[in-house]
Formats: sequence, C-alpha cells, structure tokens
Amino acid sequence: MSSIALMVFAGFAALCLAMEKHFGELLERKPSPGQLRVLRIGGWLLLVLSLVLAVHGRGWAHGLVEWVALLMAGGTLWVFGLPYQPRLLLGLAALSLVLGPLLALFAG
Repeated sequence: MSSIALMVFAGFAALCLAMEKHFGELLERKPSPGQLRVLRIGGWLLLVLSLVLAVHGRGWAHGLVEWVALLMAGGTLWVFGLPYQPRLLLGLAALSLVLGPLLALFAG
C-alpha cells in the first residue's frame, strides 16, 4: 500500500507542476509546452499505474476503494500543503517518485 500511496503522491506532484502557475512558483522559471505535456502525461501514467497495482494486489473491490482513499489523501496533502510548504512537498515528491516504484518492485 505504501508504494501505491507514493506513486499517487508523485502523480499529483507531476499534475501540479503541469500547471504553468505552479511550475513557475515552485521551479522559478517558465515551462516550455513540451515540459507541461510530459508532466501531464507522466502524472496520469503514475495515477493509472497506482490503480493497476492496487487492483492487482487487493482485487477490484478492495483495491479500488483503497486507491480512491489514497487519491483523496494525496490530493488533500497537496491542496493544504502547497501554500505553506511548497519546497518540502516538491522534495517529498521527488523522493516518492524514486521510492514508490522500488517498493512496488520489491514487494511484488
């Protein structure tokens, strides 16, 4: 479950950075259209991968419920944390991008 939560968090980070406003505020530069497209696609891919892992590990009934709960938790963390600790969230997102797939690889 922790690998799924980390991938959800990283997926939301990518989707957050795919918005020009947040990209500029967090990385202090203007994004190119290609960067925004890659971040948007990567974010959605991470969310879909987390769904696949949740359903594979727990079945459709429990896996889908677990995934939706993790989506709500990850989204809430970004919504309430972004105004107060944006750099911390960005660092945690980078760490979760590395640790999420590693935990999924070693757990399964």
